[in-house]
Amino acid sequence: MRVSELSRRSGVSNPTIKFYLREGLLPPGRATAATQAEYDEHHLRRLRLIRALIGVRGLTVQQTKEVLSAVSEHETDLHQVLGLVLGVRPVDADHEHEEETGRSEVDELVAEMDWDISAGSAAQGVIAETLETMRSLGADYSWRFLVPYARIAEQIAVLDLDQLKEEDDLLERAEQAVLLTILLEPALLALRRLAQENESARRHSR
Repeated sequence: MRVSELSRRSGVSNPTIKFYLREGLLPPGRATAATQAEYDEHHLRRLRLIRALIGVRGLTVQQTKEVLSAVSEHETDLHQVLGLVLGVRPVDADHEHEEETGRSEVDELVAEMDWDISAGSAAQGVIAETLETMRSLGADYSWRFLVPYARIAEQIAVLDLDQLKEEDDLLERAEQAVLLTILLEPALLALRRLAQENESARRHSR
């Protein structure tokens, strides 16, 4: 397909596609003339994933390039690919094997849940920082208070992964994962607020 059809099918403008080509996010097509090239379904799938990473996850072009490079290294491992595109596994593989400097509260939580979690994920840092902030504000809050929430999170994770279609192409499944997970997060937070209002009304309204 020509770049115009690639643009139409992907929803990405021609100038943006050419920018991605220049930046190395999208591999070059098969040259058919001095200024023309043909693109295939792989280009389309990769372009859709790029759009999801930048437009939905909010990554920069450089961050997207790093993620795509890491995805290429693990293109036959769906677990690795999903972890990379969702940001739950570090892009730098060497970071996973850094020596631990001691068990943190998050380590205790992960051990309690018996979760198989990669070292150095951003999510663990968020949890640790949140717990520290709450204590600095006078809240007596430890990782143990998060265990019931972690149980609910497990159920949500099952629902998330169950919704992924059984596509043969890993790039398509990676794009689905980004869309289903990241786009749903605001709705999940909104559902929590609605449930809190309902529970308050049930307990306190006369």
